Amino acid sequence: MRILVLRALGLGDLLTAVPALRGLRAAFPQAEITLAAPEWLADAVARIEAVDRLLPTEALAPIGFEKPDLAVNLHGQGPQSVERLLETRPRALITYGGPEQAPEVRLLAVEWPEDRHEILRWCDLLQRTGIRCDPDDFRLRPVGDRTGRIVIHPGASTGARRWPTGRYAAVARALGDDVVVTAGPGEHDLARQITPNPFTGTLAELMDLVATARLVICGDTGVAHVATAYRTPSVLLFGPVSPHLWGPRHGPHQVLWHGGTGDTFADEPDPGLLKITTEEVLDAAGGVLCGPGESESSARVTSV
Repeated sequence: MRILVLRALGLGDLLTAVPALRGLRAAFPQAEITLAAPEWLADAVARIEAVDRLLPTEALAPIGFEKPDLAVNLHGQGPQSVERLLETRPRALITYGGPEQAPEVRLLAVEWPEDRHEILRWCDLLQRTGIRCDPDDFRLRPVGDRTGRIVIHPGASTGARRWPTGRYAAVARALGDDVVVTAGPGEHDLARQITPNPFTGTLAELMDLVATARLVICGDTGVAHVATAYRTPSVLLFGPVSPHLWGPRHGPHQVLWHGGTGDTFADEPDPGLLKITTEEVLDAAGGVLCGPGESESSARVTSV
């Protein structure tokens, strides 16, 4: 059996789909599961331990795959993502949304849930077909012992989710020499506003750094989901998007959010994100570092 899954998005998007992907793996242990996703995510895909093959695919681009036995849309509600999968001529398709008629395909198309955590959204979709998913099965295998490093990641895919670098710099100064400032592709200049020598390694090196850190401080971005996957204590700064939809559901994390939502694609920092002060972040960092041990599993959301 050949299964094609579409999730051609970013790092955080991939990690929130892990329980759904593992549910598919458990339901079809002998199947070949191909994930259509960006090539730069290859190392992260390998760590999920649920996918046999990565098919390099950019968002909403044609998918180079023919006649899967089952196609699964973990990308969105369509119509473009649905059309891309239908172009592969699957025997069956599981998706949100979907065309009104696709007589040649066994189609399960259900209504998109607006107010649902991203992990639960995709588990729900598969469970409608009898594929059991465990929403808590999102962790990745440990890669090493904890170090004393504190990771500060100032970047994000849009300006709306980037807390000002001046405030990150103040936090870094207060936390001292253990701080490592990280930068993703295209974020080097941003990180250099905090330190002259930011960490600019590969995705694998970045994930290993986060996995073994003592603390991570960042916004609503892929690094936050890496910290969640490895149970690395974190302080996460949310602005235009509610953490109840994209934040950690539990674990050694503290989320700072001022209760508002806005345009996640805006160029400037969200007004709610700007309400978070350096003092709040430092207090939260102290609380996480001095709080319950690794066995504790209740993420706190602070809305002030």
